[in-house]
Amino acid sequence: MLGDSLTVLWGDWLDLRIRIAQIAASGLVSPLIYILAFGLGLGSSLDKVAQPSAGENYLQFILPGMVALSSMAISFGGTTFSICGERLFTKTFEEMLLLPVHPLSLFLGKMLAGVIRGLMTSGSVILVAILFTGKIWSFLNPLFLLLLVLNCAVFAGLGVIVGLSVRSLESVGLYNNFLIVPMSFLGATFFDPAALPMALKGIVYLLPLTYTSIGLRAAAYLPLSQFPWYSIGVLLLAAIALSAIGAYKFSHQQD
Repeated sequence: MLGDSLTVLWGDWLDLRIRIAQIAASGLVSPLIYILAFGLGLGSSLDKVAQPSAGENYLQFILPGMVALSSMAISFGGTTFSICGERLFTKTFEEMLLLPVHPLSLFLGKMLAGVIRGLMTSGSVILVAILFTGKIWSFLNPLFLLLLVLNCAVFAGLGVIVGLSVRSLESVGLYNNFLIVPMSFLGATFFDPAALPMALKGIVYLLPLTYTSIGLRAAAYLPLSQFPWYSIGVLLLAAIALSAIGAYKFSHQQD
């Protein structure tokens, strides 16, 4: 099954490898704007009245969230549009469905391609974070990278499912507007969810991006004893659940 998944991944990699610079830069604009507007602009005022729960200042506080945000956006968007293009425009997706491989292998191959997209873009944001903070090990330690890969897997998996479900590019825009954009601001990227009222906290903790932001922030700045290990479990369970749904979608897909 692993070999079949890598074969599907290789088909996407042949296209990705000639667009590495474009993919790496595509998700960098929004995080840079947020870093300048919130981290340097708003952050300079917040630092005078409050100390962030992680990091030395508000700019450092939001940088892990920007890594989570960029990996989410590109893993989801790039995967969804890739599958939609194959299904709705080039009409090459039917050939993949005829391959004598397990539906889970098809899902994992497409998901892994989305993970690579997300890592390319988030790698650019990590470079920016290192330049702003000078903390290389904070953003390149094993726990940080593990959470980043899991986040890419979750949203790439979600992108595969959405790509298999929609009937037009306009539908993709609806998913983006009502799912990804709200999660970008409510997924603990700009704030500490522990300080929220209980009602809002219940909503925020339903979002997988929240666990990524919390985990990345802890992996970057806090001692290992304060790391929220549950964040790894939540993201892993989400990835497994999406894999089961995605395999089912592939096994019943009719295009």
